[in-house]
Amino acid sequence: MTLTPSRRLYALGAILLAAMAVCSRNFARMGEPSFLIPLALAGIAYLLAVREFFSTPAFPRRAVLIGLALAAVWHLLFLFTPPGFDDDVHRYLWDGRVQRLGYNPYLLVPADPANASLHTPETRTLNNPEVPSPYPPGAQLFFRAVTAIHESTFALKVAFVLCDFALVLVLLFILRSSGQAEHWILAYAWHPLLATEVAGSGHVDIVGALLLVISAAALARRWRALAALAFALAVSMKFIPIVLAPLYWKRVRIRDAALAAGVLALFYLPFLRHGRILTGSLGAYVQRFRFNGLVFATLERVASPQLVALLAALLGFLAAIWLRRKSELWPSGSFAWPMAASLFCAPVVYPWYLLWLLPFLRTAATLPLLIWTVSIIPTYVVWHLRALGRPWVVPGWILLLEYGSVAAAAAILALRQLKRPPLPEAQRTD
Repeated sequence: MTLTPSRRLYALGAILLAAMAVCSRNFARMGEPSFLIPLALAGIAYLLAVREFFSTPAFPRRAVLIGLALAAVWHLLFLFTPPGFDDDVHRYLWDGRVQRLGYNPYLLVPADPANASLHTPETRTLNNPEVPSPYPPGAQLFFRAVTAIHESTFALKVAFVLCDFALVLVLLFILRSSGQAEHWILAYAWHPLLATEVAGSGHVDIVGALLLVISAAALARRWRALAALAFALAVSMKFIPIVLAPLYWKRVRIRDAALAAGVLALFYLPFLRHGRILTGSLGAYVQRFRFNGLVFATLERVASPQLVALLAALLGFLAAIWLRRKSELWPSGSFAWPMAASLFCAPVVYPWYLLWLLPFLRTAATLPLLIWTVSIIPTYVVWHLRALGRPWVVPGWILLLEYGSVAAAAAILALRQLKRPPLPEAQRTD
């Protein structure tokens, strides 16, 4: 019996739910087979679902609503699972706490014995305690606001999940207003990384991604002041989207850009020291933090880390400039490719960094990036290897699988473009 597209989608949703449920039960064993195998299975089911989205013009609204309900269920499973003992959310809690106690998180070193009395049981296990915070001021103020309501990692995770749900609503607004099929919301909501890294570990990247999507939606509707302001707020969460600035050239007014810059500068005011802008451990991050940065590791052999990091940012800027000059149209991939180009050459490429790309991956042209968001899943094995006393290094075979999958997808896409017959002259000039 041949299944209808809707029934195939329900079956894939059921597989995702079962796989994510098993994964959530083994969340404390991150990187072990009991965690990695179901997560990889969820990733495969997700890619098969994306294939259904491409091959089916439209699914019934009931199927979309059921799909969103399933995603909500496995998000809640991870939400009520404690984060890892040294997940970044513990640092967020520390940053918010010390701000409320009157300290500057860009100066305070958690491992300093003089600061021992400032810790709570949840902050004592934060990672890299020998350096101050690297997070930009918007993120710092967000941490402070959430911890003022309730000082716990769970409160922060709830805030991140609410941002995730809000992002779903904004994406639905974009899909409806642009005439795209509503089932594409599941290409975002069903991604396994959202559950593990937003509801499970709790990463602030989702707040920045929400603000960036709001900026894109505002820009498409010519709400230029909102677009500029939301973009500045996204950059204040993490610096990843800064490479998208050329996309706003002549799409926002000078006064809008000035407003955005003013708000960003205002965020830094509480953290100034003797009139000097502090960046915390951002320099140390570039100098010595490494994970999954295949291109960076190669270039670092012939250039300084600072220069290679600058080249990574420059590559993203150049990609944005090229996309801006290419067309006045506003394809969703315009936001994804510059960030991906910069991340590709970054010193650290954690799975949750790719959350910034997810809301913009809805076309065939972005399939290599969509593949990357799944092929990065095996890098979780490093957490297990660390527990066994092994170095904090992604094994070569995983790097080959991760980046080789992306390269293969890009090559297939390029070959299909070459084999496509050229448009008639009349259509090319329209």
